Amino acid sequence: MFGFRDDSNAVDDGDFEAARDRMVDRLDERGSIQRSSTERALRNVPRHEFVPESRRRNAYADRPLPIGHDQTISAPHMVAVMTDLLELQEGDRVLEIGTGCGYHAAVVAEIVGPGNVYTVEYVEEHAREARERLDALGYDVHVRQGDGHHGWPEHAPYDAAYLTCATPEIPDAIIEQVREGGVIVGPVGRGYQELVRLHVGADGVDRESHGGVRFVPMQGGK
Repeated sequence: MFGFRDDSNAVDDGDFEAARDRMVDRLDERGSIQRSSTERALRNVPRHEFVPESRRRNAYADRPLPIGHDQTISAPHMVAVMTDLLELQEGDRVLEIGTGCGYHAAVVAEIVGPGNVYTVEYVEEHAREARERLDALGYDVHVRQGDGHHGWPEHAPYDAAYLTCATPEIPDAIIEQVREGGVIVGPVGRGYQELVRLHVGADGVDRESHGGVRFVPMQGGK
């Protein structure tokens, strides 16, 4: 599941909405989207508002883009795959680790509804800017600056959690904050990384692998 570089949807005329529809159509054709709720969310969220202005012409190319502080906004196909794996329903309470620019949180908020996404970002500047951006775009998302290894226990239990940064293993604190029957999705590994989904049960977790991926490493935890 390593990402592929796709610059075929560069926008030169400012018609971001048409470019967004083309992007989602292409992802659908490739089988990157399985759930209709994920498709609707990707069509609704203006990805160009979440990338630096100098990168906006490539906002709807299917590849990651740098957002500063050695972090990236994930490729749209990866956001689609991870969101599908969460199997979200309206009203679910979701924990995100690694807010970045706020794009993935906005996609999830489109599905679960206002006030149900809680996201933790290590870099103070990203946390502040994501909070301002999400608010300006009308997304009621709770943003906290802090170490994602600890999750956000004050609002647990969550129905689902996901990580947008790689860690050697999913931190115990995050697993403990997801209810029995919930799921966790995230990249795991140091060199080689794989996308995993954990099903939280009464007797522990069941783990599924969903292929190789490449994410920036998770910060903090020391």
